Amino acid sequence: MMKSLLFLSLILASAAVISSGAEAQSVVKKKTSKVTTVPQAPKKKVVSAPVAKAPPGLSNASARMLSEALLAVRNGQCERATNSLFVMSRKNEFIAEREQIKYLLGACLMEMKLYQVAAFQFVDVIRSGNSKYTKQSIEKLSFAADILGDETMLNYAISKVQIEDFPAQNKDMIYFRLGEIKLKNNRFSEAQELFAKVGSGSRYFAQSQFNRGLAFLEANKTREALMIYKDFLASRTSLPVTDPNRVAAQLAIARTYYQAQDWDSAIEAYRAIPRDTEAWHDALFESSWAMLRAAKFRSSLSNFQSLHSTYYEDFYLPESLLLRAIVYLYICKYDEMDKVLTLFEKTYGPVRTSLGQFMTVSNDSLSYFAEIEKAYNRRHDKKSTGVLKIPYSVSREILDESDVKNSLGYLKTLGAEKAKIEGLVRLSKTSFGSYASKVLSNRIRNTRITIGDMVKSHVLSIRGELKDLYEQAEFIRYEMINGRKETLKKRIAGKSLEQVDEKVDRTFYVQNGYEYWPFEGEYWLDEIGNYHYLGKQSCE
Repeated sequence: MMKSLLFLSLILASAAVISSGAEAQSVVKKKTSKVTTVPQAPKKKVVSAPVAKAPPGLSNASARMLSEALLAVRNGQCERATNSLFVMSRKNEFIAEREQIKYLLGACLMEMKLYQVAAFQFVDVIRSGNSKYTKQSIEKLSFAADILGDETMLNYAISKVQIEDFPAQNKDMIYFRLGEIKLKNNRFSEAQELFAKVGSGSRYFAQSQFNRGLAFLEANKTREALMIYKDFLASRTSLPVTDPNRVAAQLAIARTYYQAQDWDSAIEAYRAIPRDTEAWHDALFESSWAMLRAAKFRSSLSNFQSLHSTYYEDFYLPESLLLRAIVYLYICKYDEMDKVLTLFEKTYGPVRTSLGQFMTVSNDSLSYFAEIEKAYNRRHDKKSTGVLKIPYSVSREILDESDVKNSLGYLKTLGAEKAKIEGLVRLSKTSFGSYASKVLSNRIRNTRITIGDMVKSHVLSIRGELKDLYEQAEFIRYEMINGRKETLKKRIAGKSLEQVDEKVDRTFYVQNGYEYWPFEGEYWLDEIGNYHYLGKQSCE
């Protein structure tokens, strides 16, 4: 209710400035005061307002058009007023009032939730440079860009704003967005101060807390980051264990312990991630690194048994296979090591080849977008996508990149806005409808090109990463051959190889409720995450 009252008071004040004479000005003061102090239904107040006088010099037809548009705006009939405002904003006859008309048009479009087309009106007002509506336009552009997730437009709006000029209830968004900009520019101290100003009741609070912790981690201040994440986790304990923010806080705590090289605490924190969440797979892999660093080889190998099951064959995780090979190297299991390295080559050799072939024949950004769109449909809509030129495991990885994910969300919003305009019978066939449809079509095409460029950059990065991993695999294979050679030398010399047994054996697990089944190459979903490696070291 308060938002509507504020909107209508701005519209009334704006519309009245077009009128002239002392009588009109006194009416504005009276009506504005009434809207501010009496919480009546907005429509009743607007209907009782007198029609504003048109500026001198307008033709009768133009004056009538202006009066009718203003009356529609005052009555909250934004859809009815939109085309008239748009047409007037293009006429030289209204050049003196153009910024004001564009502001009103943008405000109406905001009320109709047509944020992208509204944003363009506010940008035009801001670019005029000296309009009395610049401040209000910056405010509204910031809100529209924030809702759209349009980072470029948002940064443009924020670059024009003074925080003190914003209403107190809207400052959280500005603090959050400015903090993001500082974080991207590696100004970590300024970033965490801005994030700290976001109120706990704000919808930006959760992300601000995570970003504030990240700013501390980037500055290698793990203790401060840990305090933030633990406090946030404590505030979510009443929610289900699968609550996304609760899970994200738990994962952040584990990663903070890892950065602090507190391996045991990191392992315990990773284990607290619920299995039926998307974060569990990442937690399982990252905890394997912590286990390796803590020399808990058995535990690490137990994780790999789950990570490399057929249930995760669509995941791009080449590093995990090399890590598994390294663990086998530490415990002198050369035959197992050889199998894993062969699996790495068998799995990611074709991926590397496919990426190289696609990059050779495809330079067009839209072709990259087409491939990621097919992968998106396969992942989210379970639609048949045909042949994928970029392997699905790679596309799936790219879909999780923040820039691609955000841009795809923005693209979806643009498509919904275009469909909404086409569904408005009063507007779809008008001059405004044609303009809006063209604007959104161009925006959609440009966004697809931008996403295609992002995908191309990620594909190039992944291909380079695979090249490096193949070099590491060759080095690991060399170490395997060298280890086998040393083992053979000792056997020839007659030295026995001691079998070092672990303290925890099969009996321990059976006594604690586990069942023992030798692995025979078959995976069961309810077993994932419950495997325990019982092999022994083969080193002297």
